[in-house]
Amino acid sequence: MAKPIVAIVGRPNVGKSQLFNRLAGKRLSIVEDTPGITRDRLYADSEWRGRAFQVVDTGGIEPSTDNEILKFMRMQAEIAINAADVIVLMTDLHSGITATDEDVATMLRRSRKPVVLAVNKCDRPGKEPPEFYEFYNLGLGEPYAISALHGYGTGDLLDACYEYFPEEEEDEMGSRYIKVAVIGKPNVGKSSLVNQILGEQRVIVSDIAGTTRDSVDSRFENEKGKYLFIDTAGIRKRSRIDEKVEKFSVMRSLMAIERSDVCVIMIDATEGVTEQDTKVAGEAHDAGKACIIVVNKWDLVEKDGKTMDQYTRRVREGLAYMPYAPVLFLSAMTGQRVPKLFDTINAVYEQNGRRIPTGQLNSLLAEATARVQPPTDKGRRLKIYYITQSGVRPPTFVCFCNDARLFHFSYQRYLENQIREVYGLDGTPIRMIIRERSDKENG
Repeated sequence: MAKPIVAIVGRPNVGKSQLFNRLAGKRLSIVEDTPGITRDRLYADSEWRGRAFQVVDTGGIEPSTDNEILKFMRMQAEIAINAADVIVLMTDLHSGITATDEDVATMLRRSRKPVVLAVNKCDRPGKEPPEFYEFYNLGLGEPYAISALHGYGTGDLLDACYEYFPEEEEDEMGSRYIKVAVIGKPNVGKSSLVNQILGEQRVIVSDIAGTTRDSVDSRFENEKGKYLFIDTAGIRKRSRIDEKVEKFSVMRSLMAIERSDVCVIMIDATEGVTEQDTKVAGEAHDAGKACIIVVNKWDLVEKDGKTMDQYTRRVREGLAYMPYAPVLFLSAMTGQRVPKLFDTINAVYEQNGRRIPTGQLNSLLAEATARVQPPTDKGRRLKIYYITQSGVRPPTFVCFCNDARLFHFSYQRYLENQIREVYGLDGTPIRMIIRERSDKENG
């Protein structure tokens, strides 16, 4: 199930990144007194009252000499409105309410999304200073006095956010929509594929790269199940992202990956796997999502009996870190093989959430270690005591051993391959966590 998203928004230099770092529990965001330091999106997992959620640090609304400030204010608000379950509007006690604060508050009120107002830099615990009460004038309900620097008040702020978290859904195939993010570089055919599936011109299709600025959600049902397709803006190389609108589009694409269950990674058959394709696919792989590689525009490729096998090998070479992902060849424009996509989505979604009993895993471990002995170093041999599955989406396994330093990456890969050979787990990455435990503890 997708985690609730809490987006922190506000003008520059009010302490958004400091609050983000505190909630994330580590220094992920650059914190400086210079406005506009946070240029790209930053995500982190956090937890409150036993509920996992994601916190998003957004760039501040930047002053502009060419009268574009309203554009960036809209972009800032849209990020929060479109993706977040709860929006935290950060303000600054010392500067009071500014015209920018008022404009953003107005936009957020119109959104009808839950908004929690944080008044930062209340650095002394106890009774709020008189100027704090000015912030009631923003019309967003009760403000919360916090100090992102010292941590004062953040518990009350999170309690307020928690009240707006959506109820947890049962994670069963038939009871919910499978969220499918269609991702790839610009002009690869993402919108054409979504339109082909929906049977209507829901998304603008154009040969101009970057037409889709926003992530667009479309619900679809057929005999195979219920799906929520997220058509995303193309992800470009960072060096080519010059205009700020483009940066926000990339941010939305990455947010779409985070909230999806399955990522359909689209590749242009006429170009093959490019460096940018590997980066786009890497975002989905690193997020632990179920993945399908779709080679689009297959109708434009001259073929013989060996073309598909040869092309598959090239895809596997280009995306060598995700050999688990099935490869489909289709044409979004003509509809060729598009119906096959649904069976594959269902299959990889199921595998991404699969659980394997501990007893079966340890039987497999015994056979695997008997077949290939664990490595040694300076006369000391790796002992693997047992293995258990700790989570799903993606399937995550914990191995308890005598010395984590002996657990080489190559042996981890060997065990992963053994698990895949027996249980499949097609279309999903696997996580392996290594824990040390002494012989006495096991003994």
